[in-house]
This record gives sequence, structure tokens and C-alpha cells, in this order.
Amino acid sequence: MNHAVRQRLTLAAACTTQGMMVLDVLIVSVALPSMQHELRLSPAGLEWVVSGYALALAALIPTGGALGDHFGRKRIFISGVALFTLASVGCAVSVSGDMLIGFRVIQGIGGAVMSSLTLSLIAEAYPSDARTGPIGLWAAVSGLAVAGGSVLGGLLLSVFPWSSVFWVNIPIGVVTVAISLAAVTESREPVPRSFDIAGVALSAVGLLLLTFGFIDSADATWRSPVVAVCVAGGIAVLAVFFWRERTAASPMVPPALLRTPGFGWACAVYLLAYLAFSGFIYYVTLFFQDIDGWSALRTGLSWLFFCVPYFVVAQLRKRLARWLPVAWAVGSGCVLAATGMLGMSQVTTQTPFAWPAACYLVVGVGFGLMVPAGSAAAMAEVPEGSSGIGSGLFNACRQIGTAMGLAILGSVAASVTLADWHRRAGSLPSAERQPAAQLGADVAGGQAHLVAASVGRDALYPAVASFLRGFELAVLLAGVILAAAGVMGFQGLRHLQTLESSQHEMTGVSADRLTPLFPEVLRISLAASRPPQR
Repeated sequence: MNHAVRQRLTLAAACTTQGMMVLDVLIVSVALPSMQHELRLSPAGLEWVVSGYALALAALIPTGGALGDHFGRKRIFISGVALFTLASVGCAVSVSGDMLIGFRVIQGIGGAVMSSLTLSLIAEAYPSDARTGPIGLWAAVSGLAVAGGSVLGGLLLSVFPWSSVFWVNIPIGVVTVAISLAAVTESREPVPRSFDIAGVALSAVGLLLLTFGFIDSADATWRSPVVAVCVAGGIAVLAVFFWRERTAASPMVPPALLRTPGFGWACAVYLLAYLAFSGFIYYVTLFFQDIDGWSALRTGLSWLFFCVPYFVVAQLRKRLARWLPVAWAVGSGCVLAATGMLGMSQVTTQTPFAWPAACYLVVGVGFGLMVPAGSAAAMAEVPEGSSGIGSGLFNACRQIGTAMGLAILGSVAASVTLADWHRRAGSLPSAERQPAAQLGADVAGGQAHLVAASVGRDALYPAVASFLRGFELAVLLAGVILAAAGVMGFQGLRHLQTLESSQHEMTGVSADRLTPLFPEVLRISLAASRPPQR
């Protein structure tokens, strides 16, 4: 097998893995009501079907990268894909909620391992001057999965039972393992060193605590002891981890990687971008489905106004790369997307859909510029032998940013909504004030029509108005955060050359026609279905 064929097949393995992960999350979200009914899942159990997967994914992504660097990236990648595929079988044949949740956690472990190494495989297969196209295609597959995940899930469930959403992973996983065994070249760090078991343990525990705290904050107040202890404990453990990495003889994260300015800035921009994006999608989904009364399918189809601009930008990307430096691609992309979010914050129930469609388009163009350039910038200066841990840390920023966005923006918006609702509830007829005051959490979660059904039609307008106060603030803050990420991109990545000069176009692969979409529309369907309890 010649080198060019191996490159293309390696890229195919990385892309199918990425697509399988995104597709799995979206399809599972569509199937949650069926699972709840047939397995008699409680609301908490239903949440853990998604959160168990998300926790394992966030906690172990850096570990997967470190394992690949030390023991062999091909070997660990195939192990992750195989574990994910076998866990999918376990999920499909589950006969109880506990069994399903257990296999979802195992699925998350496999997903963390394989996800952490996809960028690394591409970086090892292609020289630095030919990675732009492959990285663009790798991320573009996420967009295809985002666009088709909800629709495919609906089609499967219209014919087959809920287990079909897991069976669909099996052929994809088998094909990916076969391609990887045949074509992916084994690689590892050039100079063998001791494996940093303590560092791996500290990073996993720290990320687990931090992510659990952010996830749990959606169901408890920030004053909850569990939330406070987990977030504070996670930060403390990660601080110990980074202190130890500076003094360890064989650290999990090589010091040269931490000293790489482009990598650090790209990770920071990526984390803030996902923080803003997760809050944006969460509240926009609540607005369209719960306030405007759209179906999940119609809401998913509206995302096409976000998806399509990615592909348009992708077709122009090679041409733009000749004169658009990396810093400008990342910075201007963030600013453009922030502009779209600021516009979306002004949406009301009377706004024609043309306005949010235009805002989606602007956000899509912005992220179409920012994400591939930021991904390429992160991997461009990763030291030799560290592509696994570099890829893992970069992907971990996505997971932590998503959890932080839903927790922080959700908390701020819910506080504003509750304060406004309690003020407005005081103007309701006296018989309705007391029951209305007890439904603040439903108002914060966008359940205005449920509130009106429980209290009376007089409560509908105040409930919608109170929700829109929180919605406006959350989406405005998301835009501000993304604009700040743009400033960081302008400043932190300006030392890099233009995309065209630092990453020459890829030979023999038409990946440049595509550009990425976010895998992190993730957990949004579940998150949007349950109101934040404050």
C-alpha cells in the first residue's frame, strides 16, 4: 500500500470516528423519550444516560492522548474504537436503566480514547505543510452528523425500536477498525520514557470533579455543597496536576508543549468558543421549542441555516487562506459569530424567522473561519512525539467549555428570569400569585405554556416575558465571551504565518471543499428538555 493511500485511509478512519461520536449523541437525544418509557427510567436516570457518557468523555480525553503517545497511537486508537463499538452493543441489548447507564459510561471511556487521538493520527500521517485540508475534512464530518443526526434518529425510531440508535454504530465501528488495522501506521513518542501514572490519575480526577460540578449545577444551586465541593476540588486537583507536571521527571504533559504559545492560545480560544456556543444553542433551542412551540425536527432543520454557511466558507477557504493570516481567520471568525449571537439575543415571539435565520448564517460563517484555523494552529507547533497529548488536551477544552457554558450562562440567565418572574407574578390576580411563585423553575426552563396551564392564561405573557429577559442576557453574554475569544485569537496567534504559507494545500484530497461544524450540539437536546433548577 503506497503512502498516499495510507494517508487517505487514515484520514477516513479519523473522520468516521468523529462522525460516529457526534451522530451517537444526537440520535440518542432523539431516542430518550422511548428509552424512558420502555426502561422505566426516572428523570434523574434519563439525565445520567447522557451525563454518564459526557463525564467519562471529559475526564479521560487527555489520558487517551497520553496513552497513545506512550504505547502507540494506532494501538490505543483501535482499542478505543473497539471498546466504543462493544459498549454500543451493550447499550442496544440493555434491559434496565442501570444497565444502559453502565454501558453508556463504558461508551464514554471508549469515545474519550478514540476522540483524543483523531487529530493526532492526522498530524502523524500528514506533514505540517499539508494538514489544513485533512483537519478541515475531519471537522466537517461533525457538521454532516449535526445536520443529519436528528433526522436520521427520527427516521430510525419511526421504523425500529430505540435500540436501533446504538446498533447503527456497529458497522461504522467495524469498518473503522478494519481500515485502521490495514492502513494506519503505528507511531509513538520517539524517546521512550516512564509513563506518568500519577499525572494521569490527577488529570482524570480533576476533570471528573470539575465536569460533574458543572453538570450538577444545572439541577442544584451554586450554593449546593456538592456543586461547590466538586468545582473547588476539581480546580484544586488540576492545580496540583500542573504544579506536579513542572517538577516530574517524565510528565504526562511535556514542558515543551506547555511552552508552545500557539497551542495555549488556540486551546483558550477553543474553550471560550465552546462555552459561548453551548449556551447559545441551549437557549435558542429552548426558545424555538418551548416558547414558539416548534417540534424537535423543525428545530433541527432550522440548524441548516447554521450548517450551510460552513460549506460555503469551505469552498472559499483555500482562496482566503492566501491572504488571511491564522490570527485574522480565528479572530475575525469569533467576532463575526459574536455579531450573529448579539443579533439573536434580540429575537422575540413576534420576530419573523428571517432574522434568526440571518443570525444563524453569520454565526455559521464565523465558526467556519475560526474552527479549522484554530485547530490547525493548535497542532502546528506541537512538539514531536506529543501529538497525542496535544490532541487530547485540545479536545478536552471543548468538553470543559461546553459544561461551563451550560452551567455559567444557565445560572446567570436563570437568576435574572426568576427575579423578573417573581416581580411579574405579584401583579397576577391574588388567587394565582402563590401557585405562580412556585413555578419559577419552569419559567426559567422555558415552560411558559405549562405555567399558563397550571396557573391560568393570565400567566402566559408574564412567563414568556420573564424567560426572554434571561434568554437575552444569556445570548448577549455568549456573544461577549466569543468576542473576547476573538481578541485572544488576534493577539495570541499573530506570530503564525498565513494558512496558505504555513499549511500548503493537501495533495490529492478534496477536503478543502469542506469546513467544520461543531460536534457539541451534543447534550443540548437533553439539556433543553429539562429546566435549570435554581
